[in-house]
Amino acid sequence: MNPKPEVTQAAQPARATAKPSREDRLKAALKANMAKRKAQARAKGEQGGAVRDGELGTE
Repeated sequence: MNPKPEVTQAAQPARATAKPSREDRLKAALKANMAKRKAQARAKGEQGGAVRDGELGTE
């Protein structure tokens, strides 16, 4: 006849704060990937004579 011990929220960490959800991880990965691609596109544009897909670079 022992009363149940009271469980507080501090005793049990919330899963959402302890580990990011799959959606959050994917969102962060997509953001990083888009930033990387943007930087690559800027660098390619600064080179000047960038070759497009399907073009040969010789004339």
